[in-house]
Amino acid sequence: MKAVVGLGNPGKRYERTRHNLGRMAVRAFLSRLAGVAKQEHDFSVIYRVGETLVVEPSVYMNLSGISVEEVCERCSVTPQELLIVYDDYSLPFGQMRAKAQGGAGGHHGMLSIIEALQTQEIPRLKLGIGSEQPLSELADYVLEEFSEDEAKQLSEFLARAAAAIGCFVESDIETVMNRFNLP
Repeated sequence: MKAVVGLGNPGKRYERTRHNLGRMAVRAFLSRLAGVAKQEHDFSVIYRVGETLVVEPSVYMNLSGISVEEVCERCSVTPQELLIVYDDYSLPFGQMRAKAQGGAGGHHGMLSIIEALQTQEIPRLKLGIGSEQPLSELADYVLEEFSEDEAKQLSEFLARAAAAIGCFVESDIETVMNRFNLP
């Protein structure tokens, strides 16, 4: 069993913000499929795609660990069988980077997951939202909607992210890294 988790914040106010890019990517992946079963749990919404769960936490970003821990315990998924999909300020907009493990890199959602699961050995797909924005204004920046230029590129970016998610579902994180990480 694998689980793909798209991080974001719940509610209409955050739906089209940079911080919801992970959630948008898993929705782009799900939109390619038919007849996906949906279940609502205490801290997440779970879609079953064959032997893979696609998860949208129903808690705020900084509490993502609660949702991921619930999924791991309820569905017998190990941290190494996860793919956490989330926005990353350190990458330029439109770039992706898959990793088999690592720290949170300042991302509070990923930090919450690492703390809840007590390991950094968690595969992840980071989706770039970086800009020249000063770090002192980062909280406002990630909670803003995409710029006009970013919005024009968004559907192609989400299609590539959905393809990377599909690659993980069909194979493993190493294959995703080899196919989707730019040199």
